[in-house]
Amino acid sequence: MPETVTTAMVEYKANGGIAQGYLAWPNKRGPVPAIVLIQEWWGLDDHIKDVSRRFAAEGYAVLAPDLYHGQVTTEPTEAMKLTQSMDRDRARKELTGAAAFLKNQPFSTGKVGVIGYCLGGGLSIDTACFNRDLNACVVYYGGNPTPLDLVRNISCPVLGVYAELDQRVTAGVPALREALTSAGKRFDIHIYPGVQHAFFNDRNAGVYNAAAARDAWGKTLAFFSANLG
Repeated sequence: MPETVTTAMVEYKANGGIAQGYLAWPNKRGPVPAIVLIQEWWGLDDHIKDVSRRFAAEGYAVLAPDLYHGQVTTEPTEAMKLTQSMDRDRARKELTGAAAFLKNQPFSTGKVGVIGYCLGGGLSIDTACFNRDLNACVVYYGGNPTPLDLVRNISCPVLGVYAELDQRVTAGVPALREALTSAGKRFDIHIYPGVQHAFFNDRNAGVYNAAAARDAWGKTLAFFSANLG
């Protein structure tokens, strides 16, 4: 049986230089919509690469930028250090560069969405606040933009996925709802009951919830299909 997805590490222009990322795309004729997929605080690890391939198998070209520039960890203390040392302005520029790269590839329809998990969830909506070329934004249990009124700049629909027991992040959802509503933005937010932060990560047995992850995956695919085509 032939492979349905091809993958490669690629370089693209960003922040006045060159950035790298993991690219996965479907083996099919014709242009396809694209997704920028943003890592958790662990880095560009096997889970993020696997999710990239899953989206590619659904018909999307997916680029997962390497925001830690080669560093990956499984230790929470080290992940915290990497997160805190990351220049968010540089990361935003690398994500914007990733979207521009995808938008202008011959395999792309020109429609690009962004999705992120944990650290990447916050970066996903943050990027949407500064990039009006995006066609869809998905946030998985990510923090709100700072300041929150930046959401007035978002030009695409937003899907938010949160965990009830993740109070550090989910406590900010009412304020996000209010800000998006006040700004007249199109959005849909789901809070999954009884699950923890990072419940979508099937490599993290301590928090993974198969039922919630399956439902969130279906909602995410439907959202991207509606907004990216």
